[in-house]
Amino acid sequence: MKHPVLWGVGVVAFMILCVVGYRLYSQRFAPTPETSSEPKTVVVPQTPSSTASAPEVVATGLDTPWTIAFLPNGEMLATERKGTLRVLGSSPRSIQVPNVVESGESGLTGMTLHPEFSKNQYLYLYYTAKIDGKTDNRVVRYHFDGDSLKDPTVIVSGIPSGSNHNGGQIAFGPDGKLYVCTGDAEKSASAQDKNILGGKILRVNDDGSIPSDNPFGNSVYSYGHRNPQGIVWDEQGRLWATEHGRSGLSTGYDELNLVEKGENYGWPTIQGNQQKEGIRSPIAQSGPTTTWAPAGIVSKNGTLYFAGLRGQAIYSTTITDGKAGMLQAHFKETYGRLRAMVLGPDGAIYFSTSNRDGRGAVKEGDDKVYRWMP
Repeated sequence: MKHPVLWGVGVVAFMILCVVGYRLYSQRFAPTPETSSEPKTVVVPQTPSSTASAPEVVATGLDTPWTIAFLPNGEMLATERKGTLRVLGSSPRSIQVPNVVESGESGLTGMTLHPEFSKNQYLYLYYTAKIDGKTDNRVVRYHFDGDSLKDPTVIVSGIPSGSNHNGGQIAFGPDGKLYVCTGDAEKSASAQDKNILGGKILRVNDDGSIPSDNPFGNSVYSYGHRNPQGIVWDEQGRLWATEHGRSGLSTGYDELNLVEKGENYGWPTIQGNQQKEGIRSPIAQSGPTTTWAPAGIVSKNGTLYFAGLRGQAIYSTTITDGKAGMLQAHFKETYGRLRAMVLGPDGAIYFSTSNRDGRGAVKEGDDKVYRWMP
């Protein structure tokens, strides 16, 4: 006959082992946040508020958001690299963009609204497409009614694509023209060839036709770019672009460029503070040992703010007479990799994390969108 005390101890130990085993199993195989069909959101503020000491979360559960934009009704849009357009607000919903292929850094990236969106409901998307076995980066215009994308019209196609260096940002300038950032698709020499669309900032009319005052008679506005991922115009109408420098073992030399029509920005001929006749050097650069991996950029009250992926920070610099002041880093290594950035209708800066892009440490609720009033 078994000893009753020992038998009781054995039962308790067995029960403890069962509980521990179940918890370990649950943690190992529990669904990740990205299995949720829709991200959690809060309603975006529509009126200016007092200065905030720290950013506040306005959306969670996203997957590698690349660009943020606002609809006239205040709803927020976010592109996810895997090919999903998210509508964030009181009634969050998702729209799958057809023909998008995600591989490495490629996929659904840039987004912008037509300057007269309230009248024509035109939404422009930049993405990597695979059609009839051929892959390229392209800009496509859609009629967007808030719930679906209709009447696709290809605005620009044939932009070189690759696993890395796809550029991806698009925006309408003060002149009403559409500007498109393209990467060299890991073929650096193409950035210097004005007949290749890779490694450039392009400029086209809203229907994709070539403006008569473009410098080279095609869609190229500036060239010699490696991988520009953010563009913005300041209060004086000047165009600024963030650009990734070299990578791999020789990382560094990320750039902030003041972009002007027809100019050569040097890649791969020069980098960093190097100079050469006929080539524009960056207004600011990270040097040979520091990497920002800069992405989205906004201009607010004479100051430029841009997001850093590998840098894991928001960087800011005040521009005076076309020159950048001392660079400041905000929230360094607080939120992880940062990418999308936009100035909201309330005057706040909205930015996103990019910790699910395969290169970050995923935090609970990632990816997120934050609202920050500097």
